[in-house]
This record gives sequence, structure tokens and C-alpha cells, in this order.
Amino acid sequence: MTSPLLDPRFNRVFGTFPLKQEALAQALQCAIDTGYRAVDTAQMYKNEADVGEALAHCGVARDDLCIVTKVHPDNFAPERFMASVEQSLKDLRVNQVDVLLLHWPPKGEDVLPSLKLLDEAAKAGLAKHVGVSNYTSAMMRTAQQTLSVPVATNQVEFHPLLDQRKLLATSAELGIPLMAYCAAARGKVLDYPLFGDIAQRHGKTAMQVALRWILQTGVATNTMSTKPANISANFHIDDFVLSEADMRAITALNATGYRIVSDQISPWAPVWD
Repeated sequence: MTSPLLDPRFNRVFGTFPLKQEALAQALQCAIDTGYRAVDTAQMYKNEADVGEALAHCGVARDDLCIVTKVHPDNFAPERFMASVEQSLKDLRVNQVDVLLLHWPPKGEDVLPSLKLLDEAAKAGLAKHVGVSNYTSAMMRTAQQTLSVPVATNQVEFHPLLDQRKLLATSAELGIPLMAYCAAARGKVLDYPLFGDIAQRHGKTAMQVALRWILQTGVATNTMSTKPANISANFHIDDFVLSEADMRAITALNATGYRIVSDQISPWAPVWD
């Protein structure tokens, strides 16, 4: 099965963290009205029920949506895994989630047990597709070898200020698409005039150029905003193309080495590539 993130309808994902209740409902409806059809949530975000409520009334048929959620590492124990996924489906008001991810590798980085549980969830029909998040290259290989179905994605921190060439190479080698979170480095890209210079030539914003670089690199974007103008701008990045020179200039900023998610932020962060 082909990863849904390779479908142009779903390669721009609307993220929902840390939104809840009315703020989430308003932002998600704006995203749907803008054209987003892929939505990302997680057990860790504690907003799956709010996402389910919003999507139930969004005016778009279930079959036209791609819903992504992620299993909390605290639920990787065999006695908790399936029950947690079933609760996610109940909260999201669906019989099957489109993409089910393991949110983090477990502490100690032994990914096999949780991958086997993910595989059981796929076999039980709880998810159309399964994948991982915050996995290293070595873990991606283990996932591909362990799962009985293709790995739909590895959702990772990915933006122009972080060198993820090793993950990109592994992605190409294994055929596992990446999905970018912190896609604009939480606004840090705006500190670099290069994005504004390129944006001016295209009649776009600096943020759109940064996101376009990600999309043109072959990585799906995962962005969140509560502002309608930003929601629209983050989505409308498929109507212009960066030149090879622009791509090279932006890629050179990988050397900045600016990583947001470290073991100080997440206790499950692995030793990154």
C-alpha cells in the first residue's frame, strides 16, 4: 500500500498541538475550508476527542480525510496498547484511523516490542496505515524489517536549519516518506534574510519559501496556526517552484544545526543521527 502522504491531497498536514476545545474547533474548520484534508493529533496531545468532534461537523466526508494519530509511549505495554488505540478511535469517532504512529521510541531504544504491537493493530484493522515518529535511521530499518505492512512515514523534526540528510537518504533507500514537524523551526527561519529575498521574487512569504523547500525536498509538511491568514499561507505552497540555486542556498543552512527537540524536551528522545 502506498503511503497516503505521497498523495498531493495529504502532503500538507494540519497539526493540532497544543490546541483544544473551541480554539481547536475554529482553527481546524478554517484549515478544512482552506483545503487541508490531512489532520495530525496524538494521545499525548489530549485533544483527540476535540478533533473527532470538529471533524464530525466539518462538512467533508470521512473518506476524503486522512487522520493521523500517535500512541503515547506510556501505552507501549502489551496490556495497554490495543485499549489505548481503541480509545483513540472512539474519541476520534472513527472505526479505523488512516495512519497510526508510535509517537517516540521507548526509553532504552528497544523498538521491537512496540513495533510488534503496532503490527498487531494493523492486522486487527484498527489502522489503514502504520508508521513511526522520532525514529533514527537504524530504527527505520528495524521498523521496515518488523512490520508486515509498509511503513507509512517517519514523522520527525525537519526544517532548513537542521541537517537531516542521513534520514533523507534512509527514507529514499527504504521508501519510507518523512513528515516534518517544527517545519519552520518555530519561526527561527525568519531570522535568515535568504528566505525573504527568495520570497520577494516569487510573491510569497519567507515562511512559505521555507515550507516549499521541505515539500520540494520530498517531505510532507505538518504545520499549525490559529490565524486564518497563516493557515492559508501554510497550505498554499504548491503553486510555485524554487530553482535549483534557491534549493542549494537554503540547504546550505542545514549547517546551522539548530535542533529544537532534545532529550531536555522529551525523555524519549533517542541519540539522533
